[in-house]
Amino acid sequence: MLAGGAAAGLRAQGRKGEPFPAAWKKYSDPTTELDVYRLTDPAYSSTLPAPYNRIIARNSNWMLFCGGRGEGPQAYRIDLNNGEGRQLTQIEDLDGASLTLTPDNRSFCYFAARGLYVSGVSNLRERTLYQVPEGWERCAGMSVGPDGTHVTFAERRGEQSRLRMAPLAQGMARTVVEAPFAMRDPVHRPMRAQILYRRGDDALWLVNSDGQQNRQLKTAPGKIGTANWAPDGRTVLYLNYPEDPKQLHAIRELTPDTNSDKLVAKTSQFAAFGCNHNSSVFVGASASAASPTVLILLRITRRELTLCEHKASRPELTCPIFSPDSQRIYFQSDRDGKPAIYCVHVDKLVEKTEIEG
Repeated sequence: MLAGGAAAGLRAQGRKGEPFPAAWKKYSDPTTELDVYRLTDPAYSSTLPAPYNRIIARNSNWMLFCGGRGEGPQAYRIDLNNGEGRQLTQIEDLDGASLTLTPDNRSFCYFAARGLYVSGVSNLRERTLYQVPEGWERCAGMSVGPDGTHVTFAERRGEQSRLRMAPLAQGMARTVVEAPFAMRDPVHRPMRAQILYRRGDDALWLVNSDGQQNRQLKTAPGKIGTANWAPDGRTVLYLNYPEDPKQLHAIRELTPDTNSDKLVAKTSQFAAFGCNHNSSVFVGASASAASPTVLILLRITRRELTLCEHKASRPELTCPIFSPDSQRIYFQSDRDGKPAIYCVHVDKLVEKTEIEG
């Protein structure tokens, strides 16, 4: 009996490679009557990684996410057609925000405690890429470049920090640039050998991958929320919180090559946002207590359309994103208990987009 109880406990905690059944629930949104799908069980914590990371397969059929079904967070994948899932890791102190697929969708990377790892999606064989050295602490954020050759992250020691690049193949990690403040959220620029990173919520910086031309970018006055490269890499799209709290939050577009910044659209107080593959449509989560909803915003008309309620206790953590084909929207919310992942189909509202290559 004791042995049977122990085995049951291990099954409850989960093991690497172990499947789990679909836990989908479909319901009609009370505000719009659109169908909403809750993809994960709110009895367990399920969260989306950093919004700039690659977490949905190129064919839009499955997703990488962080789950807490056992003791501590682990990486999982979920089939977006039937809801079936699989546990991908069994490791201590995994940082769920760091999960990201490589561009070929065959591997995924993550930080756990002081180690940086890469693992195969199919065979789940993991390999240590890097260990944070003694005396240093890892800063928030990590990403894999568009060419899939390096992982970029930052470390700090006291008030100093350094931007690091570790190769996915063999080789030593190297320092790109150092700064007298805590760097965070480094993101490679598509089609260019440059890295965007931020200083808290008040400044965006850009540096060449060789450490040259490290500079602060010109942004609008106020705080900076979600920030990411447009899919074509020409501009940075970011959420601006004006200095005057009575003013509306706005999506703005910064062009580093000309050091120019312009308004894209004012929003109904977006707390987080994402864009589709050609950045013609945005999805945002409103921070309005009276209207805690997920909306899409058409760039050309600056018109918003409400999709559903999110009712998240912290709207800035909803991480709304489009699928690569722009036909579905995903977000997270703790409206039903612990954080869970939700989906809304927008194929009748948003034109399908294709991924090149």
